[in-house]
This record gives sequence, C-alpha cells and structure tokens, in this order.
Amino acid sequence: MSEEGAAIEEAPSGLRRRVHILLDSGGVGDRAAQIIHGALMALVILSVGAVILESDPDNAARYGALFRAVEYVAVAAFSVEYALRIWSAPDHALYAAMRPTQARIAFVSSVSAIVDLIAIAPFYLSVLVAADLRILLFLRLARFFKLARYSPGIRSIFAVLEAERKALAASGIVLFGVVLFMATAMHIAEHDAQPEAFRSIPAAMWWAIQTIATVGYGDVVPHTPAGRIIAAISMVMGFVMLGLPVGIVATAFAEEIHRREFVVTWSMVAKAPLFAALDASAIAEIMRYLRAQSLPAGALVVRRGEPAHSMYFIAAGEVEVELPSGPTRLGEGQFFGEIALLRKTRRTANVRAATPIKLLILDAFDLHVFTQRNPEIGRHIEAVAARRSEFRPVVREGDLAEAEIDGRDLPPREDGP
Repeated sequence: MSEEGAAIEEAPSGLRRRVHILLDSGGVGDRAAQIIHGALMALVILSVGAVILESDPDNAARYGALFRAVEYVAVAAFSVEYALRIWSAPDHALYAAMRPTQARIAFVSSVSAIVDLIAIAPFYLSVLVAADLRILLFLRLARFFKLARYSPGIRSIFAVLEAERKALAASGIVLFGVVLFMATAMHIAEHDAQPEAFRSIPAAMWWAIQTIATVGYGDVVPHTPAGRIIAAISMVMGFVMLGLPVGIVATAFAEEIHRREFVVTWSMVAKAPLFAALDASAIAEIMRYLRAQSLPAGALVVRRGEPAHSMYFIAAGEVEVELPSGPTRLGEGQFFGEIALLRKTRRTANVRAATPIKLLILDAFDLHVFTQRNPEIGRHIEAVAARRSEFRPVVREGDLAEAEIDGRDLPPREDGP
C-alpha cells in the first residue's frame, strides 16, 4: 500500500479513537471528555426531570412546549451519542481483537448499548407506531440508567451486584422461605379467629411480607396469643433477613473500592525504577505506607525552597515542573522526588498541578521505617539508587531537575546541528 493510502486509512482511525476516548474515557486530564460527560449527565437528569414534571396535567398544560423542547434536544443528543458509540466500538478495549463489524455487533448487544437504545426508542416509537403512552413514559424514565455509564460509583455498584448475584439469590431464597413458613404458621394460628384475612397461606403471605419488612400497615394484626408470638418472631427474623443482603452488598462494595485503589497503587509503585525489582510481597509492604492526595488544577504540589521529604506517584492527571530550561510536564504513571526521598535536599523548582490530579505520596520517615523492618530490601533500594546516573554528587541545596526527576520522564531533546 502506498504512503498516501496508509495516511488516508490512519486519519479516520485516529478520529475514531478520539471519539471513543471522548465518549468512554472521561479521564482526569482530558478536559473535553469531562465537559462532554458532564453535559450528557446534565441532559439525562434534565430529561428525566421533564418526564416526571410532565406527568402532572397542570404542568403539561402550562409548560408543554418546554417539555417537548427538552425531549427533542435529549433525543437528538442521545441519538448522535448512540451512533458515535457504534462507530467507535472497534477502538473499545473489550472488542479490540475483533473485526470492526464484529465489534459493533458485540457493542450493540451489550447491556449499556441496550440502555442507550431504550433511551431514544420511545420518541421514534411514538412517531412510527401507535403505542400505549404509559409504556412509553416508563421507557423514557429508563434514561436514568444512562447515569451508570458516566459514574464510576454507580458502575461499582452494578459490578458488586453482578459479583454477588449468587449470594444475593441465596439470601432471597432464604427470605422467601422465612415468609412462607411464617405465613403458614399464622394461617394455622389465626384461621379460626380471622377466617377472611388468613383464609389461605397465600393470603397470610401478605401479612408475613409486611411484618418481616417491618412495615406493619396495621390492616391485618394477630388476635390470638399464638399469633402474637409468631408475629414477634417474624419481626425479629425480619431484622436479621433484611440485614443479610445489605451486609453482603456493603461488604462487597467496600472490597470493590479497595480493590480498585489497590490496583492503581500497585501499578504506580511497580512502575517506579526505585521499586521495579521488588517482588510482590515487598511492594505490598511498601503500599502500607503510601497516602493519597487529590489536588485541583493550579495547586502547588512542591514549593521552591522547601525541604524535600517525599516522593510522589501521579495516579491521574498531569503536573508541570518549572525548570530553568522551561516547564516540563509529567503525567499519569510517572513520578518525581524519589532522589530527595533518600537525601533530604531543598526544592529549587515549583511543581504545580496542570490538571486535577491524584497523587500517591511516600514520606522519607515511612521509607526509613520500611527499610528498618526490611533491611534486605533497604540495601536493595540503596543499590538501585547507587546504579542510577541521577545520583551523582550535588550541592546540599539540591536541584529538582538533576536530583529528583527521573530522566526517563523528560522528553528527548533534539541534537543540535
């Protein structure tokens, strides 16, 4: 293939990749992706709110034109989003090994794509076919689930429900069994005293459900001593049984958040040359001493003249180092300050957050504790430090450019003529 033909093929591929990043990434450092995600989330909330308010006849009569305008804008935006997601599906990590057509088919069959389709389907159904408006109203409210695409927290909840589906199903079966046995016991105890309310086990199950759920509407209450004892047992069992799925979800959610933080922290530490040769147990040990910090864009991370006592891992976003030769940017996965961690110098350059950032910080004292507890690892760290060219003798005041920044993080300089 000629160079011109290759360039023609690469251009749309690059554009498609950019569209995928804007719609699916929304990274900390990508301003455009954040704006697009924020606008889509706002549009979802606005359209769902319009559907809710429009259900009131007075609101529909007074603000009908406004509600229709919101609907048109939402359908247009969501339709364009859906089409672009299908087009950029081959660049999705899940479908990277597939051919473009297969990737798009796989995407259209995914749960998130089905939710996207349901979000716009009511409008087109109302235009093309005569359908029950109540059904269309319900489908329009399904747009609410689009928020899961843009919220990591909601995605974590769905991941937890998926991971714990067997445990939740088992607790649901046990809960149904408790309802069934309590309803049967109440049917036997109260049938003669209240033949209408407890005429059968299915009829008694209504009482059992509202009692175990601790709702207690009061429309059906026990009259006999045996019935009251059964009711008391049902109430206590209700607290236990309803707390079981809540505990499962809460524990699994906490583990999911911890797992994500662990993976991010592990990857950041493992990328640092200072710890690259350490085994898994040593990395796990040093992770105990790391602390996280989030800073907005423009915040000063390191100030010129301050004693250097920490090293920093960039978990997300970018920082700008104000060097004498000009500003230098370090991004996600990079780090700075590891030399100052071992020899406390004073900073001679400022480091600012170029975008909102998340940092993992390791203080010199924590490194000292870590090496005292693990002297062999401490000797290994010193050996790695001695082998690095950046550890050449410097003046006591130090130099951030020479003493702290990993040379591999700096962009290569073009050689002069």
